[in-house]
Amino acid sequence: MRDKGDFLFTSESVSEGHPDKVADRISDTVLDAFLAADPYARVACETLVTTNRIVLAGETRGPASVTPEHLIHLAREAVREIGYDQEGFSWRNAHVECHLHAQSADIAVGVDSAGNKDEGAGDQGIMFGYATTETESLMPAPIHYAHLILRRIKELRHAGDARVAGLQPDAKSQVTLHYVDGKPIGATSVVLSTQHDEGMDQRDIFAEVKPVIAECLPEGWMCGDDQLYINPTGNFVIGGPDGDCGLTGRKIIVDTYGGAAPHGGGAFSGKDPTKVDRSAAYAARYLAKNVVAAELAQRCTIQISYAIGVAHPLSVYVELHGTGADVEEAKLEKTLRELMNLSPRGIREHLKLNAPIYVPTSAYGHFGRTPHDGFFTWERTDLVPALKSAFGR
Repeated sequence: MRDKGDFLFTSESVSEGHPDKVADRISDTVLDAFLAADPYARVACETLVTTNRIVLAGETRGPASVTPEHLIHLAREAVREIGYDQEGFSWRNAHVECHLHAQSADIAVGVDSAGNKDEGAGDQGIMFGYATTETESLMPAPIHYAHLILRRIKELRHAGDARVAGLQPDAKSQVTLHYVDGKPIGATSVVLSTQHDEGMDQRDIFAEVKPVIAECLPEGWMCGDDQLYINPTGNFVIGGPDGDCGLTGRKIIVDTYGGAAPHGGGAFSGKDPTKVDRSAAYAARYLAKNVVAAELAQRCTIQISYAIGVAHPLSVYVELHGTGADVEEAKLEKTLRELMNLSPRGIREHLKLNAPIYVPTSAYGHFGRTPHDGFFTWERTDLVPALKSAFGR
């Protein structure tokens, strides 16, 4: 995203009932089950969901007490909690298959610590973190508000609120914001496609959701009715996995920064924290957020790279997009590596990632959330005092 100028920028979000998010939720449910039984379990779980069928596949290393039967039960419970009890996809009678098997010994030997060898990265790759002063959560505004709209509708739906009567779990949002001088000033359009009960009038759905959207946006930001697109294709009755196949890890831009920042390409859900696709992306967000929270810059992008089986990152790169307050990026790179051990073990221990904390990340974004009770620890800003001290602030 540009730092200056007059432009439009768009991001989308999808709800917990979107097919890909159902798959993410089940994969993270499997992960949490293993970590609850053994904090050092290894999990790489992929899920496929389609019409009345759920398939779990992947590799694990953990206690025998986490049985396939238990995981099948947990998958059903996840679908029930989302709200699917429909003819084409129901927690009660969907056919669930579990094809999880033991982790590859070749991967394990590279990742495990042994003798003088520290724990290595679970894969090669590049991970990005980003933060910006556009919102209080230090997230880009378009993805922040796209998430907020769907999260609010979800909360009302689960509460049985009449304001969203007849709406079902599957939904997508899209928010386009107008930027002037690189700062957002309002929405030029909002798109919301939401699954609903058979027979609902689209005018009634428009009337239901318009005020919910308006309350999620800052005062004066709401677009006109002619740019508010609610179910633009008409009926949206057949939805969720019955309407479209869902797979784990297909919403990586929704999960991160809505396209406002780079993405390394790796998905998060279903992966234990030895997989740097997940843990190092959390670390990069944590560092970028602390840099911005310390008022060292208005925007910060961080890239970290790894090689499979190697403990320490191959590179750490910081870009302040010309917004750094007399901060040398090379010095900042060195300082961040001194403040946080960026090996997989160091990240896990610093952010306390060996815990069953991942189900809440599976929808409405992994970043920009409120840290609490051990959840979303990478959203803390506890490095701010050290960063300010290092740069004489």
